[in-house]
Amino acid sequence: MLPDLQIDLPKSLSSIVEDRIRNAIINAELAFGQALPEDSMGLSMGVSRTPMREALTRLQTQGLVVIVPKKGTFVFKPTLADAEQLASFRLTLEMEAVRRCHTHAPEATVKSMRAAVEAMRAARSAGDGKTYARADTEFHESFFANCNNAYLANAYHTVSGRIAALRARLSVSHANEQATSFEEHLQMVGAFSEGKLAQMNKTLRQHILRAASAYENALRRMGVDDA
Repeated sequence: MLPDLQIDLPKSLSSIVEDRIRNAIINAELAFGQALPEDSMGLSMGVSRTPMREALTRLQTQGLVVIVPKKGTFVFKPTLADAEQLASFRLTLEMEAVRRCHTHAPEATVKSMRAAVEAMRAARSAGDGKTYARADTEFHESFFANCNNAYLANAYHTVSGRIAALRARLSVSHANEQATSFEEHLQMVGAFSEGKLAQMNKTLRQHILRAASAYENALRRMGVDDA
């Protein structure tokens, strides 16, 4: 019998570039609709066009960039319809993930949820909206990390970047919105830890639909239409 010969390979250059651009989009360092010229971006990051192109192609499959032939590559620009449809898709996936988490890994899920809430609490105290948004993302991703269904998790990951990008830009810039968001997360931790799935799902639905409404209102203020 062969011994374990697995080795840890370093990330490819294109994967490093992909992660950097993805984080820049999610953390609002790059604007919706902003052009991403391969040459100048490659120069600023110290990489050639090949890893840059590979990274942008993968980001397109995640819905974070749009590659337009003969025009270039741009950060995705959400519409009002996107906000509504993402909320519907997200709600379906998260409710099923929560159900599976309660069956397969309730303790691990509660631990992850509580850790995210504490990070959110610290970010609120520091007035750090971006860190709050990242902790919010970690809270919801904990459902898929513990749901024991790779297909469900993969489905969520096809849209999680766009959800995180919307969240970072639009949902935590207002104090009242953040306060409501934080209270809803506290309620979800309490309901899940006590095994009250009906209450958990009720609060989760309220949370996601309210967030979608906030996204839509913010997009309208930005002049985005239903196209």
